[in-house]
Amino acid sequence: MGTDPQSSGRPTRPSPLGLAVLGLLFGGPLHPYRMQRLLKEWGKEQVVNVGQRSSLYKTIRRLEESGLIAVRQTERDRQYPERTVYELTGAGRDSAIRWLTEMVAVPRNEYPAFPAALSFLMLLGPPRALEALRRRRASVLEAVAGLEADLTRYSGTLPRVTLLEVEYQRAVAVASLAWLDRVIADLADGSLSWSEEDFAGAADAYALDDRPARGDQGT
Repeated sequence: MGTDPQSSGRPTRPSPLGLAVLGLLFGGPLHPYRMQRLLKEWGKEQVVNVGQRSSLYKTIRRLEESGLIAVRQTERDRQYPERTVYELTGAGRDSAIRWLTEMVAVPRNEYPAFPAALSFLMLLGPPRALEALRRRRASVLEAVAGLEADLTRYSGTLPRVTLLEVEYQRAVAVASLAWLDRVIADLADGSLSWSEEDFAGAADAYALDDRPARGDQGT
């Protein structure tokens, strides 16, 4: 991880918000409020969580402590609170390119909530599961329409590379919609169903056994 002799030497883990801050500063010095505004104006809040300004400030502090960004100046204006302007350091530039390359090239399990919920879907029972998935389908359908509208609105004025995350979100949402349609149809016609009896054999997994597993002795 990039550090700077003037920093505390604390390494900073790559994160979407950290990358967004470094990416913005490639264009020039900015204060945090302007960073947040730009991310929202450019629609990046759909892929980077910038809703909480406290998270942005914590990320900026970590980047500064690691020497990836530095204070350029402090702006004072009677109409606004004092604002600290940050700029990218050489180490920050190198780290941004390294983080970006790794995030693009290496798939990671980000543990999203939906697959986690699906792994326990049997607890709902088929009727409630069907209702919940139909509600999700409606939300995904609405998201697809919004993404397609964004692509239509901006594709003629912005370079395509600036819209790739929207293209990706649309592709994922369309694939999700197709999967939901199949599962909903299977639940509706009864070809996908379950009952408590299907899991009767799982009771053995709950049998209490205080004996340590092999290799766990003494731990």
